[in-house]
Amino acid sequence: MEDVVPVLAVLLGLPWIIMHYITKWKTAATITTDDEALLEELYSLAKRLDERMDTVERLVASDNPEFKPARLIADREEDNAPLRELDRLLAGKKGVRS
Repeated sequence: MEDVVPVLAVLLGLPWIIMHYITKWKTAATITTDDEALLEELYSLAKRLDERMDTVERLVASDNPEFKPARLIADREEDNAPLRELDRLLAGKKGVRS
């Protein structure tokens, strides 16, 4: 009887510990709803800041004709294609088709 208890503890405890940590590992690797909301909020903030930078650069360029922006050109197709793809994916995730 005394030999059965350690064997039983190993046979039940070891698989339980392994399954417990496998479950923890799998749930830690996924993005939660809060994470998705935060990413969406950060994306919209980045878009607003980009629009503001375009406005500031346009104002500075109108005051100083020698001003050359050191960033991406506003409304250039090459720059906007990845943003449209991201917008499409976000709309699809929400169930809205564009």
